Order: sequence, then structure tokens, then C-alpha cells
Amino acid sequence: MKSKKEYRVYFNRWFSVAYHYMNSIRNNEDGLPFKLYGTHPDSRHMALQAADYATTEPVLQGLDYVQWLADFCKEHEIDVFIPRLRMLDIARNIELFDAIGTKVTVCRDVELLEKISIKDKFYEEVRESGIMEVPAYEVVTDAAGFKLAYERLIAEGHRVCFKPTDSEGGLGFRIVNDQRDALRDLFGYVTNEMTFEEAYSILSQAESFPSLMVMELLEGPEYSIDCIADGEGNLHAAIPRRKADGRLRVLEHNEELLAIAQRVAATYRIPYNFNIQMRYSGGVPKLLEINPRMSGGLHATSLTGINFPYLGVKAALGEPIGELKPEYNMMTSHIELAMRMATFEPECERVTSLAGDRSH
Repeated sequence: MKSKKEYRVYFNRWFSVAYHYMNSIRNNEDGLPFKLYGTHPDSRHMALQAADYATTEPVLQGLDYVQWLADFCKEHEIDVFIPRLRMLDIARNIELFDAIGTKVTVCRDVELLEKISIKDKFYEEVRESGIMEVPAYEVVTDAAGFKLAYERLIAEGHRVCFKPTDSEGGLGFRIVNDQRDALRDLFGYVTNEMTFEEAYSILSQAESFPSLMVMELLEGPEYSIDCIADGEGNLHAAIPRRKADGRLRVLEHNEELLAIAQRVAATYRIPYNFNIQMRYSGGVPKLLEINPRMSGGLHATSLTGINFPYLGVKAALGEPIGELKPEYNMMTSHIELAMRMATFEPECERVTSLAGDRSH
């Protein structure tokens, strides 16, 4: 890699785990110097705590937001931009970043990103491709359709759950459980379960609602497969991370899931970091979703010896990733760590040198 005083990497509105990813890039194995930039509407957000330069970003939509991001990258001479919010809008207007020389770790296949963001469309394509299994599902937009879909899935022997077709993570996800004890639940923990009658009553309050995917509930082991590819989408490593009890995660050498990761990479050519979420049902792994970005648990997967965030930056800069030899079959967990917050007042536009070395 060509020598440079420092490489500038920018994260827009990210999850709090960006704290770990910034430090992974800063403490890279090649000893390259980086300056980390972060923006978020909340000046006290954890994602900013590892940034050398942090400021608030405006709440904008579409092209207005992308133009703000491009202006930020130009003003601060950003080398690599790692987006999370509005990735599809960014991909649609990637020329704004090409024009200023900022590399963006986003999939440029806009059609693919559109499909990935709408679960039912992507499930249908995956089903037709045969590269992996998908859950049984139906898409509904009214209460009558919800009732029919529920009854069909129950008749096929499935437990049922539902989720908006365009949601991220667990937003809007509910499990239908007609064995619930409402009084017991009232005195217990908040749950994402509800009876069919409760769900049907709520949905019946509107003539129609945004598309809802009603599907079989997958009850086997759940995995996130963290993947790193180069800028052309060639897969260099994949690590299946299994959810175990509580906070435990097991990083497994699972040939079946590694083969699925290879097929996904060969079919869709997603560059840089991406994540495949799957869950078993009856011994068969089925797709939950694909995230064309770093996952929320990637800091655990990096314990295999692969610095996923840094390698994504390296690939964006056009450098070879090289041969990777991950250490599989380990159990991981995490604990909270008290830390003194580096803060700045909301009315102040910027703060420099927030982070220093926050890797310990």
C-alpha cells in the first residue's frame, strides 16, 4: 500500500458497535496510520466515542442526505467511507463520491440492493436460484390475508411469525403463540409473542397496511455468517457465528454454511463486508436475511484473527486482502465496560481527537 501520512475513514450514522470497528481499523496489523471520522444525529452516541473527529449530522432523506455526505467527504478529504444509513440511496448516487475520489464500501449493484431490502422479493429470487433454502412464507396487506396465511401455515405444521418486508434487524418481528398466559406475561418480561387474536384484532383496525411477511417460525440454531470479499466480490473468508445461551457465541467451522457463503458470493458478488443470517429448521439451514454491510456482532467474529473492518478498508483502497487463516471453533462472550465519555455540546459543530487509542 502506498505510504501516506494518514488514511481518513468515515462512518455515518452507525450502530454503537462502530466503536469496535473504528478501533479495529486504528489498531490494524499493518501499522498503517488512520484518522477516524464519525457523524450521528445524537452527539453522545457510542458510535462517536472511538472517532478522532466527530460531529452531528442532519436528519435528511434521499438525495439531500447523500449530497450532505458527499460534501462532508470532500471537505475532510475522506479516503474511505463506510456507510450504514441510506446505503441504497448512496449506491444510487455513487458518482458523487467517485467525483471526489472517496472510496465507498457499498455494493454498486443497485438492483441487488433493492431486492435485498425487500425480503419477499429476495426470498423469491433465492428460491428460484436454489443456492439455499428459504422459510415458507406469504405476503399480506390486510387482516383477511393475514388470517388466511396464518391458517395455511398452521395447516402445514408450522409455528408462525411475521415481520414487515422492509424492516431491518428485529423491527416489527412477532411470534404468534396461542398458548400465552396474558396475566403471567403481564408480571414477566416484555415479550415479542402475541396470540393470533391479538394480532388479528390490531391488523383489522386498518383496511390495509404495509406489506407483512407471514412465515414459518424457524426454531433451530441461529447463525450469522460474517464474510469478507474484495472489491470484485471474491470471497476471502466466511465465519459462521452461532447464537448459544445468553451472550455466548460460538465461531464454528461449519462446512454446510461455508458452502452456502461461497454460493452467495459467487451468485451476487457482494463486495467488502457482508453478513448472511440463517436459522435451522428440521436440520435444514434457511435464510433469514443478507446484510450488505458489517454485522452487529462482527467484533466477536474478529476474534478468529481476521480483522474484518480493516480488511474491508484495505479492499476499498484497492489493496489485496491476501491469504486468511481464521481460527475456528471457539466460544466468545462480552461484558459491559464502564468508560468516561468524550462529549461535545450539541451546539458545537465538531470535536477533534476524541478517541486517541481506545482499544483497551
